Formats: sequence, C-alpha cells, structure tokens
Amino acid sequence: MIDVGLFLAYILIGVCALTAVLMPLVKAFGDPQSLKKMAIGVGGVVVVFIIAYVLADGSAYKEATAGTSKSVGAGLITMYILAFLAIGGIVVTEIQKIFE
Repeated sequence: MIDVGLFLAYILIGVCALTAVLMPLVKAFGDPQSLKKMAIGVGGVVVVFIIAYVLADGSAYKEATAGTSKSVGAGLITMYILAFLAIGGIVVTEIQKIFE
C-alpha cells in the first residue's frame, strides 16, 4: 500500500511541476509583452549565474570533483547575490514609501 501511495505522490508532484512551468508559458504566449519581460528576467538570472560561476572556487573537497565543487560554489554565490538584491529591493521600496 505504501508503494502505491508513493507512486501516486510522484505522479502528482510531476503533474504539479509540469503545470507550474507550462501555465505561465501558455499565458505568456497570449501576451508577447509579458513573454519579453519573462525573457529579460531569465536572462538576468543566467547572467548572475555566469558571474557566480566565474567567481566560484573549483578546489575539490573530499569525494567531490573540481567541476562539482565549482557548480555548487556557483549556486551558493548566485543565491547570495539574488538574496542581497531581493533584500536591497525591499529596503529601497520601503524607503521610497517613507518619502511619498
């Protein structure tokens, strides 16, 4: 019984993930302006990841290869950059609200 439940859970997770990706794309193709905005956002994240990949240290740790270590480091640096930008955006928005 547990195996059937896990199998159904995996199917539902797949359906939800597919829906979460496809529904915004369907809506975006109906409005080309939003598709352009989405492409700019995705391009920005890719640029941040490339910068993080260049900055990442590739020294291997224990069983990890140099490539794996560099990819993990790039992911962490990307997360730090995006978190800093998000917090900075929140602070700037709140400061602007004070002066309105």
